[in-house]
Amino acid sequence: MHVAVLGAGVIGTSVAYYLGRAGHRVTVLDRQPGVGLETSFANAGEVSPGYSAPWAGPGVPVKAIKWLLMQHRPLVIWPLADRAMWRWGLAMLANCNARAYETNKSRMLRLAEYSRDCLRRLRAETGIAYDERTQGTLQLFRTQKQLDGTGADVEILRRFGVAFELHDRDGCVRHEPALARVRDKFVGGLRLPGDETGDCFKFTQRLAEMAAALGVEFRYGAQIARLSAASGRIEGVATSFGAVTADAYVLALGSYSPLLARPLGLGLPVYPVKGYSITVPITDAAGAPESTVMDETHKVAVTRLGDRIRVGGTAELAGYNLNPREARRATLEHVVADLFPAGGDVARAEFWTGLRPMTPDGTPIVGPTRYSNLFLATGHGTLGWTMAAGTGRVLADLVSGRAPEIDLDGLTLARYGRG
Repeated sequence: MHVAVLGAGVIGTSVAYYLGRAGHRVTVLDRQPGVGLETSFANAGEVSPGYSAPWAGPGVPVKAIKWLLMQHRPLVIWPLADRAMWRWGLAMLANCNARAYETNKSRMLRLAEYSRDCLRRLRAETGIAYDERTQGTLQLFRTQKQLDGTGADVEILRRFGVAFELHDRDGCVRHEPALARVRDKFVGGLRLPGDETGDCFKFTQRLAEMAAALGVEFRYGAQIARLSAASGRIEGVATSFGAVTADAYVLALGSYSPLLARPLGLGLPVYPVKGYSITVPITDAAGAPESTVMDETHKVAVTRLGDRIRVGGTAELAGYNLNPREARRATLEHVVADLFPAGGDVARAEFWTGLRPMTPDGTPIVGPTRYSNLFLATGHGTLGWTMAAGTGRVLADLVSGRAPEIDLDGLTLARYGRG
């Protein structure tokens, strides 16, 4: 079967690899000159199934107001005249209750845990290397109130068998020794030992090379204009290279997926949420993080990637605007300098921004549509790297006519009542 995969980020490349491994002829189309050059390029570096949780939760509306008033705020909203943004925001608010949070988190954990297992198998089978570390994630609490508020998340983690550890200051320092220098800045943490880290861009590049060795064709510089459909099937995709036809199509264009799906009558509730990162060269290995430290106050992750520190965070609602804003850089620099003051040279940091494809309930949209040969792999938000391998395997199974190894209930577009 010939399958066209639209998008060469970590999700599209993972789908292409698993399809190629399943024996399909695969063509990947992307507007960039290579793989992983947009949202997958410089993300926070976390493979964090244990930290998979929707942004919409009990108390978030009140927290959001406080965040907006902070100097180094994790949330920024630009009041655009964009109906899609306001619809998405209202839908997110509707999910800010305990029942929805538990449902959404359980769905996300199902795919994220499966994806982590797929990634481990892939690493064992192929030896793929991407500055990976398997030393867990430490969610760092600066206040006792934050530490005391972990009960609901811990209960869900316990119910789904996700390993976790609650630590006081000394416990945090045992796992992240560099924090001993700033132990007065936090009270404790929640460690998820099953989580991993790694360079998403390096992974995507290596995986594309492996996919190409399987016969997958990557067509770069391809501007994708539209999908054409008839009789309940996709007939082709119009590109700057001309029409491309295939037996099946996978839409994996991240935040841009809704723009291509809308003319087909498929309303994907996915909206771009801009994130930022800086990449800092390490100058003192003993003063740098061992794995990922998530600053709960600023919602910023500080991750060790080989000889670099990746600092990622911020949620900015600004439509498809990709202009970097220096105020966001200042927040990232503040967090890494505050927690790891001797770790790296912030003056030499590389600044980056990208658009995360977010759904209002946090769960990605993976699976079939009402078009018999069109499949979706989008809406992963901040967890595309975490869920990439599992998403790739699920899509390869679906396209091949096999039952996926996990239950897709609540993961497909059907949960919104939109075939």
